[in-house]
Amino acid sequence: MQLTLLKAKLHRARVTHAEVDYEGSCAIDGDLLDAAGILDYEQLQIYNVSNGERFTTYAIRAQAGSGIISVNGAAAHRAAPGDRVIICVYAQFNAAEAINHKPRLVYLDEHNRITRTANAIPVQAA
Repeated sequence: MQLTLLKAKLHRARVTHAEVDYEGSCAIDGDLLDAAGILDYEQLQIYNVSNGERFTTYAIRAQAGSGIISVNGAAAHRAAPGDRVIICVYAQFNAAEAINHKPRLVYLDEHNRITRTANAIPVQAA
């Protein structure tokens, strides 16, 4: 049996650009890609906290240290500069691998700088 688990997350990134005429993708600061272990051209699920939109695209590398999160092509209709988004990547694991899997969680501030990292989400209390 294959299970789909969260591989990595950039939590509450701020969209810096929305470029309709750029080739479709999401350009992400190279330092953030590396911190999260997201590969160039890897499929992304993006959840727009600001407007509720959810969409799929792929990662491309933006200049390291730039703070760029640019939603491009058709996806640019689903996000605007200033929107807060959660960018997730999922992977397939067999049952034995899934038991020990820990995602790479990267938390960002309003300037897309890393504030902390983790590999588990705290239990939600009642």
